[in-house]
Amino acid sequence: MPCGSSSPSFALPDLLSDCPYPLRCNAHCEAVARASEAWMLADANFSPRRRDAFLGLLAGELAAACYPDTDAPRLRVAADFLNFLFTLDDWSDEFSAEDTYGLAECVMRALWDPEGFATDKAAGRLAKSFFSRFRQDAGPRCTRRFVDTMGLFFQAITQQARDRARGDIPSFEEYVALRWDTSGCKPCFALIEYAAGMDLPDEVAYHPVIQNLENAANACISWSNDLFSYNTEQARGDTHNTIAILMHHHHLGLQEAVDYLGGLCKLSIERFEQERRRLPSWGAEVDRDVATYVLGLEDWMVGTLHWSFDSTRYFGGAGAAIKRHGVVALLPRKPSPSS
Repeated sequence: MPCGSSSPSFALPDLLSDCPYPLRCNAHCEAVARASEAWMLADANFSPRRRDAFLGLLAGELAAACYPDTDAPRLRVAADFLNFLFTLDDWSDEFSAEDTYGLAECVMRALWDPEGFATDKAAGRLAKSFFSRFRQDAGPRCTRRFVDTMGLFFQAITQQARDRARGDIPSFEEYVALRWDTSGCKPCFALIEYAAGMDLPDEVAYHPVIQNLENAANACISWSNDLFSYNTEQARGDTHNTIAILMHHHHLGLQEAVDYLGGLCKLSIERFEQERRRLPSWGAEVDRDVATYVLGLEDWMVGTLHWSFDSTRYFGGAGAAIKRHGVVALLPRKPSPSS
């Protein structure tokens, strides 16, 4: 525990200093963020407690930081998707593997056929709503990448639900194999193309250097998210977190695991910069689109860092203070339902 602390706590690494990219914000942020919240609240049927937590999420502000150059209609689609994605994540945390599979089937059917698929489930209606608007402007390759990566997301969170039901703590290698998909980053990266009005050729999107850039950005976002979410997850006994895995399987202390994970975040940014220097040329027009895409990955890395302190999702109302002093006081463990 950090020196001078009177309760169990840990000190966050200085991730903001390690991230060299400027934080930007879309000019349409406020209006779009509030409209997107209203859209979700109209259909999600949240309890009063869940509604308050949702309004502290600020997914519209995250969208504005991650897609700062897009127009208002496309920002609205991105904000709706992020509100939807975080809500899916919360629902799946409470679901069995069977229920998560049913949720996945409903959403994926809505993505495969947003006009023809009929459903009375909120998840399906919300998916049909934002994805019908997405398809009006998105290119066919971008659309396919978005749908395919949503499928990978659902496969990963279903496996996570199975692990949770069995009380399994995955190995570090098993966890990493799932984490790049449970993060939800991959469909969000497809939205970089959508937000910019691009449709990268497959030979560009699947080029090893582009894939390595995406993996480095995904790693940075996923590792930092594990740092930020660990406190709330340990309080409810959730072990799908790198810190819990390092402590359990590698016998690290809490601060040792936190520091190790902070090192992984820094290495991810260094790897991103190394891969950027290896980018080939595909000609002037495609190179401009690639530069826009790489800038979008930067926006995602820095945007999520700042948003994690602004949102109440991880630190409640203490985010601004924790951003300044970096010390996180551990929450008490919640009793299990069977206790």
